[in-house]
Amino acid sequence: MKLVTVYAEATPNPASMKFVLNNYILQEGSVEYTNPGQTGNSPLAKQLFGFSGISSVFITANFITLTKNSDVDWYELIPILREYIKNYFQNDEPVFTGPTEQVADARIERTKTSSALESKIIETLDEYVKPAVEQDGGAIHFKSFEEGVVTVVMKGSCSGCPSSTLTLKSGIENLLKQLIPEVTEVVAVAD
Repeated sequence: MKLVTVYAEATPNPASMKFVLNNYILQEGSVEYTNPGQTGNSPLAKQLFGFSGISSVFITANFITLTKNSDVDWYELIPILREYIKNYFQNDEPVFTGPTEQVADARIERTKTSSALESKIIETLDEYVKPAVEQDGGAIHFKSFEEGVVTVVMKGSCSGCPSSTLTLKSGIENLLKQLIPEVTEVVAVAD
């Protein structure tokens, strides 16, 4: 049996908790389930929704971010969820079923149709923003760039976080405006 460690880490979103593993779950991309009906390809996500109060499951890299309803206390849930996740991975249970490409977001590739400016925006997000957002239990994905406006999708703990608007406007938008003068605004949309 392989050794699996799991620890819980608070996020800026009080409704979300990040559960970090000592190994990778996904090598690339992320997947988010906002209701149990979406979990057809993930037995793990389906079972995590079975815990009282869990309203969202976000899986990427080496962590799972769970979001709860306001009527449930993390104090009671954390030890139970840590142990469950640890046992799940120690027993080599499947995280996903079906082909891998069905489970993770399609990474926005720098294609010939992407402009040099879009490529620069994506590189800047990947280098400066993505690590900080992941540290907080979330993910950010470039969606589009039109007429100075960068549109992104925020997932995990960032989705619905009380401080995400501040992070988006004072952090991400200011950084992009400073490094890429063509950027005039950054907005987040639902996936």
